[in-house]
Amino acid sequence: MLSYRHSFHAGNHADVLKHIVLMLILENLSLKEKGFYYLDTHSGVGRYRLSSNESEKTGEYKEGIGRLWERTDLPEEIVRYVEIIKKLNYGGKELRYYAGSPMIAAQLLRSQDRALLTELHPSDFPLLRNNFKEFKNITTKSENGFQQLKATLPPKERRGLVLIDPPYELKEDYDLVVKAIEEGYKRFATGTYAIWYPVVLRQQTKRIFKGLEATGIRKILKIELAVRPDSDQRGMTASGMVVINPPWQLEQQMNVILPYLTQTLVPEGTGSWTMEWIVPE
Repeated sequence: MLSYRHSFHAGNHADVLKHIVLMLILENLSLKEKGFYYLDTHSGVGRYRLSSNESEKTGEYKEGIGRLWERTDLPEEIVRYVEIIKKLNYGGKELRYYAGSPMIAAQLLRSQDRALLTELHPSDFPLLRNNFKEFKNITTKSENGFQQLKATLPPKERRGLVLIDPPYELKEDYDLVVKAIEEGYKRFATGTYAIWYPVVLRQQTKRIFKGLEATGIRKILKIELAVRPDSDQRGMTASGMVVINPPWQLEQQMNVILPYLTQTLVPEGTGSWTMEWIVPE
């Protein structure tokens, strides 16, 4: 089942949170001269045109990146994130394109770093491959992203980040995330792992947290931004990132960023945020 298309949701509040966390982790990895490996298991196409039929149909970006685009009071970390998106828009004032996680990473990789981007969707993969054909240190593959944790870890660099961002179309995705982490961690215990998750039904989300707790892995941080309270109605009310082996600065940085995003992306006052250790060090 491969019906999910991220083009409907590109640039929404969930993307803003995910991509700021992604940027901060990659910036931290870049503090050391030695190269690192980046694996993006569910890459999408890497770049999204916000005037597309899919994007305009939902207009979700207007309540995400759209609410940050022209603000002058951004915290410095969010300034850097918005600058990455502006670069994709040729530095212009008009917001026409949004970067997926692969394009965010591509802007931050150095020549000594390398990335593997995987995508199975038959319509999305050719676009992904075309968008990154000029990047010599980035490989694209039409393969199962979950399996790459077993196939490519540990990386030769012995440093790196794995981003797991499935569509959660299928209930088993919640369990597959945990299995993939177990496989990866056995091979590469010092790596950083970032898992994006949606909150549609809270009980499904809790399956990830409980599954990760049961693995015995330490240092698991949960970062979540809600746009409205949990509901049994249709639709995503919140999203979050679970980060294993986070950089030590990340918690401090997000303590500044999360209140700002809650206030700015959810001016109606229905938003909230949480950050807690699922498993401490």
